[in-house]
Amino acid sequence: MNEPQGPNGNGETVPADRDPEFAAPAIKPAVRYPIVRALAYRNYRLFMSGQLVSLIGTWMQGVAQSWLVYRLTGSAVLLGFVGFAGQIPVFLLAPLGGSLADAQNRHRIIVVTQTTAMTLAFILAGLTLSGSVRIWHVFVLSACLGIVNAFDIPARQAFLVDMVGKVDLLNAIALNSSMVNGARILGPAAAGLALSMVGEGWCFLINGASYLAVIAGLLAMRLEPRAQTGHRGSPLAHVVEGFGFVACTAPIRALLLLLGVISIAGMPYSTLMPIIADRILHAGPRGLGLLMGATGVGALCGALTLAARTGIRGLGRWVAMAAAGFGTSLIAFSFSRSFGLSVALLVPVGFAMMLGMSASNTLIQVMVPDRLRGRVMAVYSMMFMGMAPFGSLLAGFVAERFGAPSAIRLGGAACLAGAAVFALRLPALRAEGRRLIDAHGVAVGDNGDGKASR
Repeated sequence: MNEPQGPNGNGETVPADRDPEFAAPAIKPAVRYPIVRALAYRNYRLFMSGQLVSLIGTWMQGVAQSWLVYRLTGSAVLLGFVGFAGQIPVFLLAPLGGSLADAQNRHRIIVVTQTTAMTLAFILAGLTLSGSVRIWHVFVLSACLGIVNAFDIPARQAFLVDMVGKVDLLNAIALNSSMVNGARILGPAAAGLALSMVGEGWCFLINGASYLAVIAGLLAMRLEPRAQTGHRGSPLAHVVEGFGFVACTAPIRALLLLLGVISIAGMPYSTLMPIIADRILHAGPRGLGLLMGATGVGALCGALTLAARTGIRGLGRWVAMAAAGFGTSLIAFSFSRSFGLSVALLVPVGFAMMLGMSASNTLIQVMVPDRLRGRVMAVYSMMFMGMAPFGSLLAGFVAERFGAPSAIRLGGAACLAGAAVFALRLPALRAEGRRLIDAHGVAVGDNGDGKASR
């Protein structure tokens, strides 16, 4: 994909995001502060600042919604069903979202999806604050938000490269993950406090208002029109092309399969967290916020660790080690009956989860051609979020029968098995991965010993 061009004042053209008219000069910030070099781009700074505020509200709503369902029903199975309702649309509809992101204006798609998500948050807030909320309301609104996410996530993931290009893509993904997890620390902690003082409805209302920040940031961006590719052939053929690329590309296929295992087996631990906080640790809603916040602390550390890297060399090993660390930490957490120890164990859970997810995202994005980026990131969304509803249902039934700790323990063991299989296959995947990366002109970079390579 050619970068949009803008005049530099001398009759020449430069990439729009590097033009001071469109973005802050990148050289000085990138040299002085390599860990935040993607912030040299004006559009990316606007994106980050708006998303940070919005994501704090999103995490508040996630914790408050889980507590609302638990308060209304007291059922582990229904907690799983609500998780299923909110995430299954991503599994079913993300391919259409990815196809749309490849064919249409990604910026415009994100504005529409964020505005719709804001509306849904305000509706849930109104129902809860008025005292008329019922469990079926939560199911319906959760499913509607899942539909929105099916179009929002592929567009947002693909939009990163539009803002910073491939040179700083690794740093942009890592900083984006850092922002998500900075919000993950603040959001659950704020939710726990708000739940204990004023209830769930105010958390939903704050989330709705927080969307105004991201929408304002998106509207303030200065973007050159992106050439639209349109569709050749039927929409179904367009979607099938994306799946075909993933199926025939061994390194991307392996990364996505591992991500799917982690999503279906390991990630449902968060769905069961209200039960752990209440029945196992006897910590209540404030304790739930602290537990979720501890995961966010670890995840933020993982994202910053990735941001400090200057290249992608060795990321495959990081993915394998992160998956193994995630599974091991979950198993250890499942045995804890101490609140303090449980909080401490969730830090490595979050660290390993975010390190593996962000490293996988980076490797996939540098191996995929631009014309397929939205569709491949849609498959990434399916594996990361779309498989989670099946895991939530399974974890809910296992927790109802054998207890929440046993469900988390089994998920951790499955993650360990997936990590072992991926690690065994990794040497055979490296050659094709390097070929794909070289084909797209991305530097492999520093491997951690000060030696740079392609």
